[in-house]
Amino acid sequence: MKYYFAPMEGVTGYIYRNAHNTYFKHIDKYFAPFISANLSDSFKTKELNDILPENNQGFVLIPQILSNHAQDFIHTSKKLKHLGYNEINLNLGCPSGTVVSKNRGSGFLSKREALDAFLDEIFSAAVTKISVKTRIGKDDPDEFYELIQIFNKYPMEELIIHPRIQKDFYKNKPNLKIFKDAMSLSKNKVCYNGDICSTEDYGKITVDFPSVDTVMIGRGLITNPGLINGIMSGSKLDKVTLRSFHDKILYDYSKVLYGDKNVLFKMKEIWFYMISIFSDNEKYAKRIKKSERLLDYEEAVSDLFKEQDILEHH
Repeated sequence: MKYYFAPMEGVTGYIYRNAHNTYFKHIDKYFAPFISANLSDSFKTKELNDILPENNQGFVLIPQILSNHAQDFIHTSKKLKHLGYNEINLNLGCPSGTVVSKNRGSGFLSKREALDAFLDEIFSAAVTKISVKTRIGKDDPDEFYELIQIFNKYPMEELIIHPRIQKDFYKNKPNLKIFKDAMSLSKNKVCYNGDICSTEDYGKITVDFPSVDTVMIGRGLITNPGLINGIMSGSKLDKVTLRSFHDKILYDYSKVLYGDKNVLFKMKEIWFYMISIFSDNEKYAKRIKKSERLLDYEEAVSDLFKEQDILEHH
């Protein structure tokens, strides 16, 4: 089995990835939060820092592009290839309203003729290998049957399927009936993505789909960074490792961001997910959320680690 770490804007940047790779390992590919393709000759500083090879040593990183203009995608691909990347992921999954309103991300799935023309152009250019991360449709799961016919025309590195429609966002259950059909219909290699938040969730997917040999996990790994270790060996996440992981992220953000407020913004985004693995976490969550100084934040985190345990089911 191969394990991929899904990208999440604002959370899984290079500082987070480096800390995760230091303490947890076992990720076959990390995917970077998307870059909006354009015809500029250079990346924005923030984008460049996130994908610079020297900031991503010791693991495999796949940059992701958000675009519905083939020339923008091709131009950005060339810049990424120049940095040494030989695979790029196309984002057809983002459900965000601002993205979808521009017919990008999962919004592009409803423009099937334009999508087909776009894919034809970018695969014809073949600047790098291209994998695709997609949802099963915008408004209706049955859209997938048209989409898979389009996807099958192109030699994708792999097709990563999150079996929800755009309108689901992250609600409702993944549509496993459609995913089952995708497994038999796809001419490209398929990776499963969606709602693997525990070893039990993982077990269910592997039982239901024994031929799946690659899974992508996002929120489940941000909540429990040691989830893959648990899947592979049954080991429980321990507080000492989690604390070291947290402290590395905090220290590394403190080196590159100016002021308590900016560092705390980043750390609070992580705790939005990670807090739920602790017992009796409510009052600590409030303290972390209300912290305006690093001193107060660090005190709240120390008390949480000292006074509460990691829940067994995680």
